[in-house]
Amino acid sequence: MLQFAYLWVFALLPLPLLIRWFVPAYREPRLAVRVPFMDRLRRATGREADTRPAVTRRRRLQWAQLILIWVSIVAALARPQWLSDPIVRELPMRDLLVALDLSGSMETRDFTAPDGTAAERLTAAKQVLDGFLERRDGDRVGLIFFGSAAFVQTPFTDDLDVARELLEEAQIRMLGPRTVLGDAIGAAIPLFERSEVDDHVLIVLTDGNDTGSMVPPVRAAEIARDDGVVVYTVAMGDPQAAGEQALDEATLSAIAETTGGQYFHAEDRAALERVYDQLDELNPRQVETSVYRPQNELFHWPLGFAMLLSLALFGLAEIAARGRRKPEPAAGAPAGRGVR
Repeated sequence: MLQFAYLWVFALLPLPLLIRWFVPAYREPRLAVRVPFMDRLRRATGREADTRPAVTRRRRLQWAQLILIWVSIVAALARPQWLSDPIVRELPMRDLLVALDLSGSMETRDFTAPDGTAAERLTAAKQVLDGFLERRDGDRVGLIFFGSAAFVQTPFTDDLDVARELLEEAQIRMLGPRTVLGDAIGAAIPLFERSEVDDHVLIVLTDGNDTGSMVPPVRAAEIARDDGVVVYTVAMGDPQAAGEQALDEATLSAIAETTGGQYFHAEDRAALERVYDQLDELNPRQVETSVYRPQNELFHWPLGFAMLLSLALFGLAEIAARGRRKPEPAAGAPAGRGVR
């Protein structure tokens, strides 16, 4: 669609006409040729000398060229633009961080693969998480892996393919055999503090209890709550287990309750998939659309047209002037031939 950025400039179109009406023509006095026998010429011819100033008359073609030149210049000053089709861009409104437990207990084979065979807890968690992340189009996603230490594997990014690829590369015990749940929540807080969106969600998936965090999990949850982070905890495995593999449901439930999130428990793959379906419902996709229409400047077209017309105008004037200055052939000389 064609538009003009400065439409008011077209009010200048009648300006040359107003100047022609209200500003007197330019006059330049010059010395004339003195003819001593002018009186005898007047008497012999019966005509009076013309004392009016000599004014060059323009042809209709020249006037048309001048009008087109002025209209083109005004059109260029109005800054014509061509608006292309709108480009709609969806901006993320939420940062979603997933903290995944890689402790030694995640190798327990009490889950099932899609083909029905026994699978490790981590394998089942990665498969379900991969489908969950695939549906997060419009969110920025980050990954934290934790075992004996917590590590930010992926800062917030809207490149979901990269996040899913790094999730696939996660291995059991790559960060040690223990579970530092509190440190994982603590590692998430600085990422959210640098975030520019308002909605902050942390999903923690673990199958054990905290075994040595520098910050207790509930205390880390309180700090996260003060920073506006909502934590959803997802527990995998048997709550009747003992030792370091014991599932501390009370702590996981307290973490979720402190931050305004929810606690989920998944004993098998089907339950785990239902958990992430519920998380989809609790956290629907949120986007902010930004519409941008590319603007292509077109002022150079009318400006170039005005320049070409100007060249043509002066060129025709020069040709006409040379025609007037063409010498008359000498008397007795053949037509079409010069005199040698």
